[in-house]
Amino acid sequence: MEATRSNQGIRFTIAKNYGGRQEIVQACQAIAQKAQQGLVDPMDIDIETFEAHLYTAGTCDPDLLIRTSGEMRLSNYLLWQTAYAELYITDTLWPDFNRHEFHQALKAYQKRDRRFGALKESP
Repeated sequence: MEATRSNQGIRFTIAKNYGGRQEIVQACQAIAQKAQQGLVDPMDIDIETFEAHLYTAGTCDPDLLIRTSGEMRLSNYLLWQTAYAELYITDTLWPDFNRHEFHQALKAYQKRDRRFGALKESP
């Protein structure tokens, strides 16, 4: 922590005992409770309202999700937040994921054409 205290460019998140489905349910419950109390009009609930009730409120969505061990699933991890994240799948197991492996993921990410769901315009 001391060595990276002044870093500003990359956010690295570790979620322990976390479940994306449970996070979404808890966000819905919190918003529903506010609606029941008259603090929010259900018709005013939008993406920003919902995101403000997630555990990651106030942080940027991930641009890159690195999945180790060759698994081809999100495993209930950041289900809402990874909607437009680029996925990098490696057979390398987490304990063996090192600087070289990280650089390989970044190189692959640099080659991606990020459209955030938009269609690419024809030339």
